Amino acid sequence: MTSLTTRLRDRRLDAAPTRAQTIAFGASGFPTQLMTQTFSAFVVYFYVTHLGVPPEWVAAAMIAHGMLNAVLNPVVGALSDRIRTPWGRRIPWIGLGIVPLVVAFALVWMPPELPVPGLIVWFLVVVAVYDIAFVVVVLNISALFPEIFRTTEERARGNVPRQIFAILGMVLGTAGAPALYGWIGWAGMAIVLAGVCLVMLAWSFAGGMVERRVPEAASAAMRWGAQLRYTFANRAFVPYVLGSLFVQTSIAVILAAIPFYVRYSLGAAEGDGSLLLGAIFVTAIPSIVLWSAVVRRTSPRRALLWSVAVFGVAVLGYLLPTSVLAAALIGVAVGVGVGGLLQLLEVVLSQIIDEDAVRTGHRREGAYFGVNGFVVRGSVVLQAVVAAVVLTSSGFDASLGDAQPETVDGGIRLMVAVVPLVFTALAWVCFWLYPIRTRDV
Repeated sequence: MTSLTTRLRDRRLDAAPTRAQTIAFGASGFPTQLMTQTFSAFVVYFYVTHLGVPPEWVAAAMIAHGMLNAVLNPVVGALSDRIRTPWGRRIPWIGLGIVPLVVAFALVWMPPELPVPGLIVWFLVVVAVYDIAFVVVVLNISALFPEIFRTTEERARGNVPRQIFAILGMVLGTAGAPALYGWIGWAGMAIVLAGVCLVMLAWSFAGGMVERRVPEAASAAMRWGAQLRYTFANRAFVPYVLGSLFVQTSIAVILAAIPFYVRYSLGAAEGDGSLLLGAIFVTAIPSIVLWSAVVRRTSPRRALLWSVAVFGVAVLGYLLPTSVLAAALIGVAVGVGVGGLLQLLEVVLSQIIDEDAVRTGHRREGAYFGVNGFVVRGSVVLQAVVAAVVLTSSGFDASLGDAQPETVDGGIRLMVAVVPLVFTALAWVCFWLYPIRTRDV
């Protein structure tokens, strides 16, 4: 009987992936987005409201988290492109990182009883481990996508199950999390979500993470200096990555603002945040199929511009609602745009990687996803700064409970609607400047 390491070494992809491999690979979107969105949506709320940490302290800790994560992305990406093993370039990283990732994620929500400075130290240490493991696992999964799916047609179809799984992960991570922590507490929520993530990552790793059997000549390692020079000199990548940063910031700000929006602007119970978030992500599921059809009939650039426009117009609607139901209806429109963004961003980045391989003679999925991660992680810093500035300047005080000043409502509505619209408009301009207008390179 062959060993597990031998089976992993000998498993290679020679042609287009099978349906089973496509679905299993797509399953990775569920746990990665579950963790990402739960962290983005609730970590500020948890540490500020439930643990009593001042917003500016949390903002400082989130900035440190964003800086570490940003630095890790290009380093891990470049190493992943350069390192050769009998099991491939990506597979060993993913296999070694899965368990530390889910354990660190759980511990973020399970701090011991500590004074405020101790809670900040706990946050910084645990999140550092989480960041390292997350980048190691998720960046290498992302780098497999352009390798497994080679044309716009394949990528548009192959990305559908992945993004549907991703949205389901978002639903559980953002809409399901309030119900879970309201029922079994924050620690119980952490254990349940971490267990689900472990199972899904194991399935995806075993059934869908496959590398090409014969490495292309283009996979030879490029020198470190040339890596950075060619990446940042790419006329398609620079507007893409800036637009991606602005889009991710818009989404991150909305997710962070919704718990405050539900409680302090709509005057509803915390658990009602599930309805608002669920409206966004449940609507995004059929939208994935819609945008897949659009990109196959137009081009990645055009489809992305349309989806950004839909998202930007929709988010402005959050200024008006006074009830959870009305806000959920706005979320339906927002979900159509979110579906397009989820479906199209990696399709466009894969196109950039193909164009770079034609120019340079190197396949550098790790480098591009790493530098993209480096820039996009700035959304965490921007989100934290926006939340801290808005909450502090509007007079928010966690010790007052629901009896907040009237200015808090206006500040939160600004955070959930106007700020995301500004970032989305900047993203649209960047994608309009994206120079690749064809479907395939």
